Parts: sequence; structure tokens; C-alpha cells
Amino acid sequence: MSGYNNKEEIEKILESVDITGEAPIAEPERQYYFIKKARKYVKEMSEKIGRPLTATTVTFGCQMNARDSEKLVGVLELIGYKEEPDEEKADFVIYNTCTVRENANLRVYGRLGQLGAKKKKNPHMFIGLCGCMMQEPTVVEKIKKSYRFVDLIFGTHNIYKFAELIVTRFESERMVIDIWKDTDKIVEDLPSERKFSFKSGVNIMFGCNNFCSYCIVPYVRGRERSRNPKDIIREIEGLVADGVVEVMLLGQNVNSYGKNLEEPMTFAQLLQEIEKIEGLERIRFMTSHPKDLSDELIDVMAHSKKICKHLHLPVQSGSSRILQKMNRHYTKEHYLEVVRKIREAVPDISLTTDIIVGFPGETEEDFQDTLDIVRQVRYDSAFTFIYSKRTGTPAAAMEDQVPDDVVKDRFDRLLKEVQQISAEVCSVHQGTTQDVLVESVNDHDPSLVTGRMSNNLLVHFPGDESMIGKIVTVYLKEAKGFYYMGELCK
Repeated sequence: MSGYNNKEEIEKILESVDITGEAPIAEPERQYYFIKKARKYVKEMSEKIGRPLTATTVTFGCQMNARDSEKLVGVLELIGYKEEPDEEKADFVIYNTCTVRENANLRVYGRLGQLGAKKKKNPHMFIGLCGCMMQEPTVVEKIKKSYRFVDLIFGTHNIYKFAELIVTRFESERMVIDIWKDTDKIVEDLPSERKFSFKSGVNIMFGCNNFCSYCIVPYVRGRERSRNPKDIIREIEGLVADGVVEVMLLGQNVNSYGKNLEEPMTFAQLLQEIEKIEGLERIRFMTSHPKDLSDELIDVMAHSKKICKHLHLPVQSGSSRILQKMNRHYTKEHYLEVVRKIREAVPDISLTTDIIVGFPGETEEDFQDTLDIVRQVRYDSAFTFIYSKRTGTPAAAMEDQVPDDVVKDRFDRLLKEVQQISAEVCSVHQGTTQDVLVESVNDHDPSLVTGRMSNNLLVHFPGDESMIGKIVTVYLKEAKGFYYMGELCK
């Protein structure tokens, strides 16, 4: 257990909670009341079936969802569920959904169909759905109609109410649906269970105000709202005290952090405050919008001893004409100027990006502009996507949708260009020594460990489990394209 409170502190809080009376109105006290109440129901169910109940949380989508899932797992563990990685065996399966691409929805429906048959044999089983997909009214209607066996449906704005919704399900014995269209509420001091002991995501803001014409996120995550900087600092200090050496600051657009605070604070100023936290070794963040990447932020990155030498800066297209249709609020020239500034200030910065191929109206000339920006910037890596028509976004209704065969051809050409440049860019560190955070024993060879450099590249080198979570110095012997083989420096 982690976050602000360790297990002992949470148990002390729960001991003082009286569940014989009415639930408190204020948060987070209200949720601790329901955590204790849910614990009682889970214990009764466990005794009834003669064994501990198990749960699994399946995460689709982005880092924000991964962080949300840690909060779900934290609650499930507190109320008495044991973690079960296999969803086929779990008594409580919750899907934390993504809806950026429509095929993500289809995957969830497919998985639900399989769980329906299992639930018929196990009436005590719970199935929950949350996340971005649940913010779409058509999705909720389809689940109510075709998947009546689902127990819980909630969205992105009220994930903090998870324990309360579980209690409602136990007491009502019916499907519980709680979807909020939007919120300005941020509830602090709730439990979460980190996936890694040595690193953690930290939400600094929620929602998005950008309304890119292809993107569903502002409609399902709501408008931007920033957390109070004191709460962020307090959370990170708690994480560091619990063994965390690296944090990933999360937001749909971290560069616009602080604009809606009572006392405005820029993202660069927040980073400077986080830098002061003793014991914190590394700071990462994502995602940055090019239109909001300030000279102040570049200066802070240049002088920081803790901010990692990696910047994810989604370009989406190299064509200014297409960028305007995408509602991205920058041009090709502006983007290249931002890249020039960051490279001048931080010469060893690793740049990664997102690129969409086949946006409505994209011509061969537009695509050549994208290839040109890839050649000029020379990214360490790029996430390349074929444009996916997303119902509910302005782009879905645009004319001049590009034929599939043309998109596929362009995608293949882009991928070839990106991979060739990435291999060249990533190999420049061969023969150097680098500080590496050891993250795991290697999946394919247990005599090796896998670690991550400041620039986000992976390194495999001889080591053992005792090194996980430590920052060590490694000599990079051989570049293998997107990773290195190395050896520990004595």
C-alpha cells in the first residue's frame, strides 16, 4: 500500500470509523466509511463460500488509466480481495477501459461475453466497468441492454467512489450505474497499491481543454483541473518515504498545469518545487503539448539535476495544413523551433513523438511533410498510428477520408523511416557509461536484469533481483536498435 498513507496508518483510520451510523458527507472520510463497510460484506461472502475472494483489474489505454487502476487495486485489497492475475479465475473482474480507438471498445465487449458464461456458474462473482469508454452514453445503453450481468458501471470522474459503489451493489443486489458528465472535484488522501515499489505515476491534473478534432479525451475526461501543488508535493514526499526514487507526473497536457488554480503556478515552477524533495532521484512527465511548451520549462529542464533527459512531444503530423484541421494550434515551423530550443538547452535530450497517418484530407504532399519532420527531428522513437475514425469527434464527420490502401502504404513508409532513424539515433551511446534504474529481472534470461536510462532507453546486463529499484552505473557494450546490452561498472 502506498500513496500518502502506509498500511498501518490506513488501518488506524479504519479502526476509528463507525459504520453503525450514517456515512459522513465530507471526503475522503466518506470513502473510508464505505471501505470499512465493504470489508464487512466481503468477509461475509468469503465465509459463505469457504475461501478468500479474489480480484483482478484489467487496464486498457494510457498511463492515466494505469494510475487509476492502482487506486482500484488499493481499495480491493483493503476490503479483503486477494489479487488474482488470471481474470478467468477471479471473483471480481474490473475492466478500466479506454476509448481512444473504437476497436478498444470491441475488445471489451468480447471479453465481457466470455465472462457472462462464467458468472452464471458463480453467482457471487462481480464484474465492473469503469474508465473512458463508460463516459459514452451509447456504450452504457448497450451494456444495460446486452450485458445485464455487469454489476458496476462508473466513469472517469468518480473513480474515488469505488468502495461506495461496491457497497451499493452489495446492498441493492442489482446493477449499479454512476456516470458523471463532468466534475470539478478532486479527492485527496485515498489509498492506492503501486505496481512498482521504486517508481510511481503521480497525477498533477485531470482532463483536457484542447479539443483536437480527432480526439475523444476532452469529452470523456472532462475539462482541465489541476491539483493543489501542496497536495502533489505531499504525495511525492510520502512516496519517497516509501522507497520511490522516480516519479512520472501525469496529465493530458502537463504544460498547461496550474492555469485554473486560485494561485496560478506554471508547470515549470511545480517542477522546481518537486526537485527540492530529498531522496527523489528522477522526475519524468507526460504528455507535453507543443503549443504550451514554454521557454521557462526548457530553462528549468536545462538546469535540473533530476528531470530525465527525455521529452515526449507529440507532433501528430508534419503538415501545417493538416495540423490546422486537427486543431493543434501550432505549425510545422513552430514545432521545429521548439525542438531547436530544447536541443540547444539540453543537447543530450531524447525526443519521442506520436504521429497519425491518414487524417481526413491528407494528401501525398502532406505526408511528405510528415516524413520531412521525422528526418529533421530524428526521434529516438515514435508511436505511429493509422487514423481511427472516432464517433463523436469533429474529424469523424470530415469529408475526404483517405482510402485504406493509401493509408496502409503511407504507414509502412513512415514506419520504415522511423525505425531506420531510431536505430541510428539510439546507437550513439554505445561505449559510454550511464546511470540506469534497475526495473526487473529480464523476461527472457534470468541471469540478466533490465533497467532504464534517463533518456528512457532500456539496457539489459548481468545482475539479480536484489538490484531492482537501485540506480547503478552501466557500461553500454552494444547497441541493439532500441535497447543496449551492457555490463555493471565496478
